[in-house]
Amino acid sequence: MIDRYYAGIGSRETPDVVIRSMKEIAAFLRSTHILRSGGAGGADSAFESAAGDNKQIFLPYDGFNGRKVDDKQYFILTGDVEKKAKLLAAKYHPNWSRCGFAAKRFHTRNMAQVLGPELNSMVEFVVCYTEGGKLVGGTAQAIRVAKDHKIPIFNLGKMSMTDVLYFLQDYVK
Repeated sequence: MIDRYYAGIGSRETPDVVIRSMKEIAAFLRSTHILRSGGAGGADSAFESAAGDNKQIFLPYDGFNGRKVDDKQYFILTGDVEKKAKLLAAKYHPNWSRCGFAAKRFHTRNMAQVLGPELNSMVEFVVCYTEGGKLVGGTAQAIRVAKDHKIPIFNLGKMSMTDVLYFLQDYVK
């Protein structure tokens, strides 16, 4: 049984060449790590499509992008965990008070992508894409959490796939 995790996340507008790289990385990691992602289009879906059954997908709500909660691979945060995740999301977001209800749900679910379903089992590393490697969009929220927890981040917006795979060799042993 695999008990090692990574977050595979990024922009919904991830370029096709990066999408292909993400699928290769997810396939490379699927025998050693469980993917944590968020079910959005673009980067999230690319990682998910190549992770096989080794995935934990955290949804902002049941039915998001056609995915149904099954508590095996597809989850939503509820109860005390959701409350704690929402407090963390507010802590990490630079302008939480300006976020609407839906944005807050998405940012809250991002906490589990990095910290796990109970917020107590961090990923080993994050593989992501943001344009130019910048802190933008919902991915920035997960990156801020990872940085604060000193989790390595491999951003395909500023690193080549070859470089990412080189660094990931240490994690698949």
